[in-house]
Amino acid sequence: IAKTLMNLTSLLLAALLAAGCGNLWAAGRPNLVVLVADDWGFTDLGAFGGEIDTPHLNALSLRGTRFANFHAAALCSPTRAMLLTGVDSHRAGVGNLREAMPREHMGKPGYLASLSQNVVTVATLLKDGGYRTYITGKWNVGSEPHNLPNRRGCDRSIVQGDTGSDNWNPRQRYLPHSAKVDWFEDGKDAVMPAEYYSSTYFVDRMIDYLKADQADSKPFFAYLGFQANHVPIQAPQALIDKYRGKYQQGWDVLREQRRKSAAALGVIPGDAAMVRMGTTGNWAALSDKDKRYQQRQMEIYAAMAEAMDLEVGRLVAHLKSTGAYDNTVFVFLSDNGAEGSDYRDAQAWLITQYSQDIDRLGGKGGYGIPGPSWASASVSPLAGYKFYAGEGGIRVPMFIAGLPGAPANALTHALTHVIDIAPTLLDLAGLARPGGSYREQGMEPMVGKSLLPLLKGAATTVRSPDEPLGYELSGNVALFLGDLKLTKDAPPVSNGQWRLYDIRKDPGETRDLQAEHGDALVRDPSG
Repeated sequence: IAKTLMNLTSLLLAALLAAGCGNLWAAGRPNLVVLVADDWGFTDLGAFGGEIDTPHLNALSLRGTRFANFHAAALCSPTRAMLLTGVDSHRAGVGNLREAMPREHMGKPGYLASLSQNVVTVATLLKDGGYRTYITGKWNVGSEPHNLPNRRGCDRSIVQGDTGSDNWNPRQRYLPHSAKVDWFEDGKDAVMPAEYYSSTYFVDRMIDYLKADQADSKPFFAYLGFQANHVPIQAPQALIDKYRGKYQQGWDVLREQRRKSAAALGVIPGDAAMVRMGTTGNWAALSDKDKRYQQRQMEIYAAMAEAMDLEVGRLVAHLKSTGAYDNTVFVFLSDNGAEGSDYRDAQAWLITQYSQDIDRLGGKGGYGIPGPSWASASVSPLAGYKFYAGEGGIRVPMFIAGLPGAPANALTHALTHVIDIAPTLLDLAGLARPGGSYREQGMEPMVGKSLLPLLKGAATTVRSPDEPLGYELSGNVALFLGDLKLTKDAPPVSNGQWRLYDIRKDPGETRDLQAEHGDALVRDPSG
């Protein structure tokens, strides 16, 4: 009955749109809220097939369109650069994460490890167009004074400049790649609390900013960069306890359960196949003690995702209490696929800073790591994970919701990309892409496509079948053309050879189509 009612609602909304009511906002231009999760796999979100309790995000997604074929970069900072600018990460100066960049690349064009001064952020364009602009949480696109949010279009900001940190202690490094954790508020060194929980703090500060300017009639742009579920995975104990025993059947069973759930939701084809990744461990071969330890890791992972969802719910409740909710469009995405590293190389440092005892995991001073086997379940039914160009590394959950007159509970399989978000936000705000003086200054043009036609139900694609979309990170590459994906990945997830897939029919990348399409299509131009 509920599904029938939802379908009827969708038809009604579509009819209103067709009648020309789709662009009428109750209170002027929409508020825009962007929610960026960290390292969530494709089916971690309940609305995409996951078992983790994410009711607030699920509810939001049903108010709009879920994107089942949406791609980001396989690392955080390149994705965030593209999200903020609508420009390819190399053209934006962030072709790789600073910590993962070869020394010989550092500082070269495309590898500044910070936003180039030849790009303009969507925050700047929205601010110039009459929006209040805020950001809280992870920034990670440059800590130089000219690259901090206050110089990149944000009226108020409290951000972490680094790639990550502890979720209970904001000053605690999660790896020894930097001397300290950098936090900035409105362009100056921030005074941080001695302890906090990251997801709660980021929402607290955003609500504070919104309350301070509540009397302002301007619409607002609010960007929340969560640390959930970046390592170390940590969560409130009550939520961890809630998932106790949930994962006793292991990662292979969970991967299959999620594949079936995603298919039932229409997120993937019903007959979608999947491979068993070579980096996945043998659950049956583990001792009972090791099984309990591994279960705890996934219990914490699930709790951390739910904790973030609860904080999103708190933000939604605030917007409802102020009357802003019905005039707000929400964008949710993960910055890349699930974390599949085991952090073995960092163990010598970790044991001096953290505990990995099972009873400490998830809490203050505990360092949890999901690892490659649980990552295979998080990205189900896809192959690959963070760092790699397999779909598990770059295809992530995304939805856009809250556009009046647009179909509800919609699902699109159109090929879309993180560079499409910035032009979509500008379209929602009724603002033009950067031109005029920006072009005269040599600024990079936005190359993404507006997703507004998809959201309105007026189109089923935003790219023509013969329009290529390219991607590269650390030599792991993908070239999309319609439903086809030409790709190669380095070990350990692949062998560095070119492969060709139809990712519409075969999102799990199980069937190499090279033989069907001929050598010319897949010949490596480097020889």
